[in-house]
Amino acid sequence: MNKKQRLFMRTTILLLLLLAIGYTMYTNFFESKEIVDVGEEAPNFVLTDLEGNEVMLSDYRGKGVFLNFWGTWCEPCEREMPYMENQYQAYKDQGVEIIAVNIQETNLAVERFRDRHGLTFPIPMDKHDQVRQAYGILPLPTTILLDEDGKIVKKHSGGLTEARVKEFMEMIKPD
Repeated sequence: MNKKQRLFMRTTILLLLLLAIGYTMYTNFFESKEIVDVGEEAPNFVLTDLEGNEVMLSDYRGKGVFLNFWGTWCEPCEREMPYMENQYQAYKDQGVEIIAVNIQETNLAVERFRDRHGLTFPIPMDKHDQVRQAYGILPLPTTILLDEDGKIVKKHSGGLTEARVKEFMEMIKPD
């Protein structure tokens, strides 16, 4: 091969690599990752909580479920947790449950966080990121509201105020 042919081949390979990288970045950052949507039945899952108990979503049928995906390092998550705890105390006897799925953290980090904030609702641990991926959750925190039949009523990404948590609890409170 002469110099011009080698330059053409190298340029072609470089362009193909750049196109592949560009396509990958586009699909990862700009295409919708939503796997579950409003009106659909929420995918069932079984995770283990901090006490070693299994938490199975289908066990909560008949209750409204405030399903929250979060991390201890996430500032909006930390801000909304006391609001969630306050409203959990107000609504747990009215058929509403909070399940706060922690994403890929150690039990010790989550236990310290739970104890510091006095959280009493179930905190299942998604150690291998499978449930987050099954739901297509991208930003944390994300909250998915389920009715008593396990159907998705609403999805919300971002932190919540206490008034918003209360509004969401009212939306999913069984009749």
